Amino acid sequence: MNTKPDSTAFLMMLFFLMLPLIATAQTDRKATELKNLEKGITVARARVQLNQKQIADADSLIKLGFQIIREGKAETGIIYSESNKIEKNYSSKHKPLVKLSTSKDKAEAAKARADLKALDAQYRADNITLETRLRSAERKQSAGASQIIRGKTAKLNARDALKTSTAALKAAQDKFDAAAPAETRKTK
Repeated sequence: MNTKPDSTAFLMMLFFLMLPLIATAQTDRKATELKNLEKGITVARARVQLNQKQIADADSLIKLGFQIIREGKAETGIIYSESNKIEKNYSSKHKPLVKLSTSKDKAEAAKARADLKALDAQYRADNITLETRLRSAERKQSAGASQIIRGKTAKLNARDALKTSTAALKAAQDKFDAAAPAETRKTK
């Protein structure tokens, strides 16, 4: 009779003792993998939300640009109406002073020429003021146009990024759904 322990029985006993350890290690690995997949979903969701916020910011830039342009156009309209008033006032006062400056009465003609110089100086000063305001209104309109361009560019970039991040979120969710058992899936 053989006094040596049977090697196959020893291997079988060792196998059955190691089986729970192997199963536990695989379960831990699976749980870690699921946790990593959940983190990926969380990161993908954050990117989608960031891209949506960027689109909203771009929309607000576009709206602000249109508002600035409207304000600039309103100022331009006011400036042109004031300019018309100044022109009418100038022409209504200028004609009689020119007639008086050619008068035979020298004192009256000298006074008319002095009044005409003062009227011309006032007219030039008013026009310079209006031109300055008009340039400011035009700058405002061009600033509004640049805001719109910036907003449209940002919106286009954010839309592209949103498409990419939405696809990444869907891929991450699909990976999680494929890896997770049906009873542990969370609706996200």
